[in-house]
Amino acid sequence: DYLQRNIRCLKVEPNKLPEEIIIQNTLKAKQDIVGGDIEYAYLENDNNVVLICNEFGKLNGLPYNRDINYDVIAGTFLIVRDEDSGEDRSLLDEQIEKYKNIFNEKSIKDTNVKITKIMLEKSKININEI
Repeated sequence: DYLQRNIRCLKVEPNKLPEEIIIQNTLKAKQDIVGGDIEYAYLENDNNVVLICNEFGKLNGLPYNRDINYDVIAGTFLIVRDEDSGEDRSLLDEQIEKYKNIFNEKSIKDTNVKITKIMLEKSKININEI
């Protein structure tokens, strides 16, 4: 099994639709895109792809991007194929279509609504503590 030098993936930026890009399959290239140390997160119901995000995105105050059910990712992230080989791989055509549909305009709106609700709850707690 060989390492793919370049991989086709989806780049998902806050409040933008996913963009299909080809990147060098290096740690540095991935860190440059997410803006720092990388962290791998798995999406529910799909072990064939992995999301690569900034490990300290929330701590560093990066803008919230997308809700992935069990977490909200902050900052730009990548989606790559994962085949249990320990290496990131190019997405297949059907995976690109699937995740372009999952992270569509509706997911942007839904995430922004969820974040607004969380912020309102936090502000109510802070007001009640005064």
